Amino acid sequence: MLAGRLPATDVLVVGAGLAGLHTATALARRGHDVVLAERRTRLDSTVRTTGIFVRRTLEDFDLPPEHLGPAIRRMVLYPPSHRRPVVLDSAHDEYRVGDMAPLYVTQAREAAAAGVRILLGTRYVGRRGGHHVLHGPDGPAEVRARFVVGADGARSAVARELGLDRNRELLIGAEEVYPVPRRDVVPAFHCVVDPRLAPGYLAWVLDDGHQVHVGVAGYADRFPRGMRQALREFAATAPALDGAPRPDDGAGPGAVGPGPQVERRGGPIPVGGLLRRIASPHGLLVGDAAGAVSPLTAGGLDPCLRLSEHAVDVLDEALRTGRRTVLRGYDGAALRARFRGRLTMRRGLSMVRTPAVAAAGIALVRTGPGQAAARRILFGNGSFPDP
Repeated sequence: MLAGRLPATDVLVVGAGLAGLHTATALARRGHDVVLAERRTRLDSTVRTTGIFVRRTLEDFDLPPEHLGPAIRRMVLYPPSHRRPVVLDSAHDEYRVGDMAPLYVTQAREAAAAGVRILLGTRYVGRRGGHHVLHGPDGPAEVRARFVVGADGARSAVARELGLDRNRELLIGAEEVYPVPRRDVVPAFHCVVDPRLAPGYLAWVLDDGHQVHVGVAGYADRFPRGMRQALREFAATAPALDGAPRPDDGAGPGAVGPGPQVERRGGPIPVGGLLRRIASPHGLLVGDAAGAVSPLTAGGLDPCLRLSEHAVDVLDEALRTGRRTVLRGYDGAALRARFRGRLTMRRGLSMVRTPAVAAAGIALVRTGPGQAAARRILFGNGSFPDP
């Protein structure tokens, strides 16, 4: 239930994705009163992200292993023709795919156990006087919070309300996820560079022997026949799906069940780099709302967790000292300077507009220096700078 005037709180966190849940839980564990508002009525519905956790995240953060897929050590890069792919193998467990729906539920239970008050089905409206206005199942309500945290995605309403920067360069992505019978397969992350299917980014098949993810992403205005059609075309031709059972209507060999077993995901991906103004005296941004996504690889889970840790340190000090000026130290512009190389590569990838250019790029990756550079990007541990 939600209506009227709610008890005052130290921090109002808006959005219960990974960044919002992590920030809220960590602040509550430091003794602060936290309210978490999420517009979804269930955290295990409307999952948008592929949920790829990289080695650095797996090493540094305590993630529930029961919600992580098998380790992936192989990356395969394909030109538009799908012939002569570049296979990169690592000596380390580089990626694991999170089963995000139950992971969100588990994280929410931990948040509640830490004392976070979670309001589901509750939308953030904005500020009115000294209060924040929420709209829940029973109508509008107001809550007074010393600070507000925007963890509400790439098109953040909190950013708009606080007068902070907002994401302007966005990819749009869509994927299908379906379970497969466990089989003898080398878990691998397959990526196709083809501007006809994924203009400015990639098409992918992620097969860890437990689930298969088939997706495309790119600039919305550059899909020749729309993103959904691109996904259908890719799913029908992707070379990495050879031998992988496909979902269908439940008939025929290799079926994994009826159509509803396919989970469809999609949403915007900010790739313009960390935003410059991500804090004001009244609050700050984390996760996609802050642009905490790698401009080149579009990976956002490791950056969102690391920026959330920084946000918790800053807010904890501000709450303990009573000095709002502490939030000046939460400076996106200073951190953004560390992304210059990846921002330059993002601009380069965005200019790949023909299959011939894409094929030439993969040919360069086949060389010794090209493979070394690809390994640094794909198997490196520099997804986000240390604040």
